[in-house]
Amino acid sequence: MTILRDIFLYKQDAPLLFTRLYFWGFLLVCLSIYSWIYKRKGLRNSFLFLISLFFYYKTSGFFFLLLVFSTISDYLIGLGIHGLSSKAWKKVMVTLSVTINLGVLGYFKYAYFFTDTFNQVFQSKLEVVNYLSLWSNQVSGSHFDASVIFLPVGISFFTFQTISYAVDVYRGKCQPVRNIIDFGFYVSFFPQLVAGPIVRASEFVPQLYAKYSLSRYEFGFALWMIMKGLFKKMVLGDYLAVNFIDRVFDVPTLYTGFENLMALYAYSLQVYCDFSGYTDIAIGLALFFGFRLPMNFNSPYKAVNLGDFWRRWHMSLSSWLKDYLYIPLGGNRKSKLRTNINLMITMLIGGLWHGADLKFIIWGGLNGIGLIVYKFWRKISPWENKKNIFVHAWKIFLTFNFITFTRIWFRADDMDRVKGMFFQFRHSMDLGVVPEVLSSYKLIFGIMLFGYILHWWPSKWKDTYMNWFIRIPHWVKGILIVILVFFIYQSQSTGLQPFIYFQF
Repeated sequence: MTILRDIFLYKQDAPLLFTRLYFWGFLLVCLSIYSWIYKRKGLRNSFLFLISLFFYYKTSGFFFLLLVFSTISDYLIGLGIHGLSSKAWKKVMVTLSVTINLGVLGYFKYAYFFTDTFNQVFQSKLEVVNYLSLWSNQVSGSHFDASVIFLPVGISFFTFQTISYAVDVYRGKCQPVRNIIDFGFYVSFFPQLVAGPIVRASEFVPQLYAKYSLSRYEFGFALWMIMKGLFKKMVLGDYLAVNFIDRVFDVPTLYTGFENLMALYAYSLQVYCDFSGYTDIAIGLALFFGFRLPMNFNSPYKAVNLGDFWRRWHMSLSSWLKDYLYIPLGGNRKSKLRTNINLMITMLIGGLWHGADLKFIIWGGLNGIGLIVYKFWRKISPWENKKNIFVHAWKIFLTFNFITFTRIWFRADDMDRVKGMFFQFRHSMDLGVVPEVLSSYKLIFGIMLFGYILHWWPSKWKDTYMNWFIRIPHWVKGILIVILVFFIYQSQSTGLQPFIYFQF
C-alpha cells in the first residue's frame, strides 16, 4: 500500500521532476501504452490529456484543478468568440478570458505583493487569506493553513498560453478547438506544461489531428536533446549551484568581492543550463509522442546586442510579450517617445511575470533601459555594421556582461543580499586573493570554463557531432546513453534540485 501511495499520490517533498528516476519509469509506461493507441487520434489525445493531468497532480497536488478550470473556461470562451457575430461582444469575451486568467494568476502569484504595497501606501493592515484552503476546511474538514497561498508550479506558463489562444481565435489566426479533451491536451501537454516553451494554438492544434510520424533522424534528435538537457541541468547547472552559487548568494558578505563576481558569472551559466536544459528535454519528449515544440533558446550568450539577446533567450515568452503586449500597446507605430514607453512597459511587466518582487521589476527595468539606450547607440555607433571579428567579439562581451550584471537582482533572495554583493564589490575586491580562490575552487572554475566554451562553440561544429550521434546505430546510442546516465547520477552530490523556472 505504501508503494502504491508513493506511485499515485502527490508528495510535496518529492514532486515529479524530469530528473527523478520515477519520471522515466512513468514515461516508459506511458510510451508502452501509447505504442498501442497512437494511430487512433481521439484515443491518443484523450490518453495524453489524462497522463498530463496526472503529471501535473504529481508535480503540484490538487492545484491541477486550476488547470482544469482554466481549460474549461477558455474552451467555452473560444467557442463563444467564434460563434458571436458582433465584434463588440467578441471583445467582451476576449476581455473575460484575460480577466479570468490574470485574476487567477494575480491571486496566487501577486496577492502578497499587492497587499503589502497597499498596506505600506495606506498604512492599513490587510492580510492575505487563502480562500480555497478556507473553503476546503469548511466543506471537507481538512486542515490547510488558510493564511498561506502556495504558488502552483507553471501557472505563469499555462495562463499565458490560454490567453494567447483566446486572442488568436479573436484575431482569426486559429479556429476554436471543438473537442474539450483535445483543447485540454493542448493546454496541459506535460513535457512543456510547467516551464514552457509557451506554445501557440496555431502551431500546436493542427498537430492534434495530424498522423503520427517520427523519422529515424527525429528519433535520434529526440534522444540527443534529452541527453543534452539532462547533462546541462544536472552536471553543469546543479553542480555549480550546490557547490558554489547558492553558498555565495545566501551570505554574500562572507565571501570576497572576487568570489561574489565569479558566483554571478557562474549563475549566468547555471540559469541558462537549467532553463534551456528543461526545454531541451521537453522538445525531445514531445517528439517521442509525435509532437513538435518550438525552439526556446538559440545560443543567447552569442548575442551582439540586447535586442539580439531577447530574440535568443526564452524566445516563446519574448515573442508572446511582443505580440500580445508590446504591439497592442502601439509598438513602434507611434512617436519615438511612445515607442520607448511601450518598450519599457513591456520589459517591466516581463520582470513582474518572473516574480512579485521589487527586484524583478528592477531587473526588467534595467533591461528596458538597456534596450532603449541601444536603440539610440546603434544610430551613431561607427561599429554597428562592421564585420570585424574583434568588433563582433567586443559586442558579445559587452552584451553578456550587461546581462550578467542585471542577474544580481534576478538571483538574490532579497534586496539586502543585493546590497551585500555591491558592498563586497566596492570594499572587498582584493585581487591578491585571486590565485588562492582559483586554487580552492579549481573544479568549479573548470566546469564554468568548460560550460562557456561549449556555449560559444561554433554552431556548425555542434551540428557535426549531433548528426554523428543521430547516424550511429541504435545499439551504440544505447551504450553511450548508459554511460552518460551513469556519469550524470554519479555527479550528483546532494538531493535533486528543482528547475529554476518552476518558481515562475
